[in-house]
Amino acid sequence: MFSKALATAGLLAGLAINAAAAANAVPTIEAVGAKFFYSNGTQYFIKGIAYQLTEADPLVNTKQCQLDAASMQILGANAIRVYHVDPAGDHTGCMSAFAAAGIYLFVDLETFNTAIDPRNTSWNQTQFDAYAKVMDAFHTFDNTAGFFIGNEVIALNNQSLAAPYVKAAARDLKAYRDSKGYRKIPVGYSAADIAELRPMLQNYLACGSNASEAIDMFGLNAYEWCGNNNMLTSGYNTLNQFATGYNIPIFFSETGCNTVQPRTFDDQSAIFGPEMNGIWSGAIIYEWIEETNNYGLISYGPSVAATVVATNVVAGISRTGTPIPVTPDYANLQSQWATLTPTGIASSAYSPSLSPPACPTSTAGGWLVQGDVKLPSIGQTLSTDASGAVVTGTPTSTGAQSTSTKKSGSNGSKEITGMSVGLVGVMLGFMYWL
Repeated sequence: MFSKALATAGLLAGLAINAAAAANAVPTIEAVGAKFFYSNGTQYFIKGIAYQLTEADPLVNTKQCQLDAASMQILGANAIRVYHVDPAGDHTGCMSAFAAAGIYLFVDLETFNTAIDPRNTSWNQTQFDAYAKVMDAFHTFDNTAGFFIGNEVIALNNQSLAAPYVKAAARDLKAYRDSKGYRKIPVGYSAADIAELRPMLQNYLACGSNASEAIDMFGLNAYEWCGNNNMLTSGYNTLNQFATGYNIPIFFSETGCNTVQPRTFDDQSAIFGPEMNGIWSGAIIYEWIEETNNYGLISYGPSVAATVVATNVVAGISRTGTPIPVTPDYANLQSQWATLTPTGIASSAYSPSLSPPACPTSTAGGWLVQGDVKLPSIGQTLSTDASGAVVTGTPTSTGAQSTSTKKSGSNGSKEITGMSVGLVGVMLGFMYWL
């Protein structure tokens, strides 16, 4: 059935027709209170896929996007997350292909050279300009659903002094968005799941009396639910408690533990079920393409030796072609999503009275930022040593330190040690850290 559907010329032809119009012929997504809504008033729940075929921009190859969009539509996806794009590229064909399939984009604004670094932390004009160019490139597409200001900038539990810089970046890009008259596409952050920083990081980024300084959405990269788990044994009940009453949309910006094979994606029934769907706005599954880390849902052909030099082959993995489902993971996720269709609430019936969370105070061995500190301005820097202690710059905490050197352990999470740049999640994952 899959091969016949994918080979149907009419579907691909339909995706290609009137490219510019198609990219702007779908309802837009907006954040209202703690939920996402289509512009027609229906609540939007994310069923997403992490989509980064190489370290290069995956949204400039129209033919490949058409093939992948068709497969994702069969899978039941309605969103992709892309971690690295070239703002100078022509994205119209790909955005049209995904729009025609009902698929929305969450895109990271940072690049390999402009991510916020928690060891030598800065928010400078070069970074701002680079982020703004990505926003300029994608704000015109109606199926752009959100911008991430960073991915796992804070990757270790002693790096929270970088949080004011993340928040400053969100403040300035929101101001830029509004000054340009762009649609209010949500600007948010995608966080590593660090037990010692729960729920302080999510609360800090949303706290304060000035809404212009807070993020618009919060994504969590969590790999706790592995195999035959449940709300209690996975720790999802704790995540649920921390998210209750949160004043902006919260969702899983990466999930899909693979320490138990095959992946059955049972956590999706919890995320989209009655215990969680009133609080969470869905999930993005890591990842689309099968690599040596075994997280992929599809492949483009068999692997070859890593030393092979061939067109569209990187590190032994084919990066283009007809998507072939990974068995049985693709079918397992398809089956899960097919039965999970929460209706949510209509925007006309939703009148949130949620307040921002309190700004957390610093604690020894944990969160390092003391309350609602003044955010850094463009050009301000902060350097810390391996323990998290301030070396240069203006301290923004009481000085409490932690000495952890590893991303905190959720059950089955992807462990990362010694990484300090903001691309430590999928972007470097895509560069074969597993």
